[in-house]
Amino acid sequence: MKIYKLLRADEWAAFQAQRVFSGAPVDLKDGYIHFSTAAQVRETAAKHFAGAADLVLAEVDPRLLGAALKWEPSRGGQLFPHLYSPMSLKAVVRTWTLALGPDGRHEFPAKIA
Repeated sequence: MKIYKLLRADEWAAFQAQRVFSGAPVDLKDGYIHFSTAAQVRETAAKHFAGAADLVLAEVDPRLLGAALKWEPSRGGQLFPHLYSPMSLKAVVRTWTLALGPDGRHEFPAKIA
């Protein structure tokens, strides 16, 4: 199973340059890096990134995050992955730039459920 992180283009560029990601502003405020599963990421994009034209979807291998990754109840009682440490770029296995469709929603790769 892979997990997913949505990043704005500037966050992704900084992550690539620094090779480590400590979190977006909301992550820093909450004290952990927010992730979603494939089944959750579309709703996350719609709820927190509606209309954002500069999104990067990073596919992350949770085995490379270690014991700092916790699964905790969040939206609707669903378990979401939260990382309580910075993330190395090595954990990112693939990325996509998400375009906005004609309906204003992000278009996801077909392999993402």
